[in-house]
Amino acid sequence: MNGTARVIQNTGVAILLLAILPPNVSGAPTPGAQATCTKSKLFTVRNVVAWNVPSRARNFFYQSGMAIDSDGAFRAYHPDDRRGLDALEHAGHRGKWWALVTENGEKSGRPVVQGRSDPAPGYYVSMTALYDLDNPNPRDPRRYVDAAKVPYVVLHPKALKHARLGDFATVVNLQNGKISAALVADESAPELPVGEGSIALAKALGINSSPRHGGKAGGVAYLIYPGSGNGRPRPVREIVANSNRLFAAWGGIEKLNACLADE
Repeated sequence: MNGTARVIQNTGVAILLLAILPPNVSGAPTPGAQATCTKSKLFTVRNVVAWNVPSRARNFFYQSGMAIDSDGAFRAYHPDDRRGLDALEHAGHRGKWWALVTENGEKSGRPVVQGRSDPAPGYYVSMTALYDLDNPNPRDPRRYVDAAKVPYVVLHPKALKHARLGDFATVVNLQNGKISAALVADESAPELPVGEGSIALAKALGINSSPRHGGKAGGVAYLIYPGSGNGRPRPVREIVANSNRLFAAWGGIEKLNACLADE
């Protein structure tokens, strides 16, 4: 999601989409063991520090808030702004549509409206930076990653120098302890705060998932696994399986808590 910053509130909706890892998965600390963390600074962006720790799974992690991204959802944006899941200003404006498919393929073009055979007739076709390479039709809403169904994270351009679209991630709500697998599926504008996730991701973490009024100001940890994906969208079941495996190999929630203890 590129564009204007979103209002973030601290209220949450207690909906859990994905399972929390069992405590004895392979690679996690043994019962009674004290997890430790030796971390090194990888990069800093907009006052958020991303860290790396030695692990079998390539990684970096950071702590921030979460704005809610609706991009890729079939009902994300509508010509009648009130009918969209999100405010149209978050998709751009006349002459510069960064989150909508346009008729000429340029940001300056006229936004494409879904037709009768599309999932949400009358709504704009909203896109994500990650899309299905096997679908050659840029006007097909199914080509993009559906924010309403797929738990995904949005990375700052500086973070995407260390990871790529399609990589897996683990996201933790540090306030309530809920954990979700995720996919890197979109890129933010450089000027926006770090920390953004899809509607589905917010629901999984018990965070208010409204793109207009939801989100969380802080207390969210993002763990990214560079090079873990294939540069393509993935079914939710594959996102869960791969992210859980990588999280266990990295050290699990005990390791993450140890790494965040001094922040």
